[in-house]
Amino acid sequence: MTTRRAIVILIGLAIGALASAGAAAQAPSANPQAEEIRAVLKAQSAAWNAKDIRGFMAYYWPSEELTFQSGGNRIRGWQAMLDRYLKNYSGDQWGQLEFGDLEIHVLGPEAAYVLGRWKVDGTGKTGQGVFTIILRKLSQGWRIVHDHTS
Repeated sequence: MTTRRAIVILIGLAIGALASAGAAAQAPSANPQAEEIRAVLKAQSAAWNAKDIRGFMAYYWPSEELTFQSGGNRIRGWQAMLDRYLKNYSGDQWGQLEFGDLEIHVLGPEAAYVLGRWKVDGTGKTGQGVFTIILRKLSQGWRIVHDHTS
């Protein structure tokens, strides 16, 4: 084999390896579970934007073991989390919620985590930050069991 042909083959193999690596990097969100989770987040933001806090909370695990961390505080339990939202978001404070920059990582058929950004706009000021949520697939579908927002 000539040196030129060997170089062409090596370049072809390198391009193929890079293409495979690119596909693998996108793999976390390119599966049915990831699309189900993306639908959960879309439904959550739609409920929030309709000022339907119970619809928004429907995608959290209805358990006293649910955890939410933000601003150096930890809240345990679905009801405590609902109470926090009812206290902190009402009337003019509501705004429109948008999720972005999502990275969905499915760990197995019943577990996943999501990294992303949130933004609430339209309240006279814009709130924004990052979040990590852990989800489990329960009998009701994918539910958030832990939420860490900053």
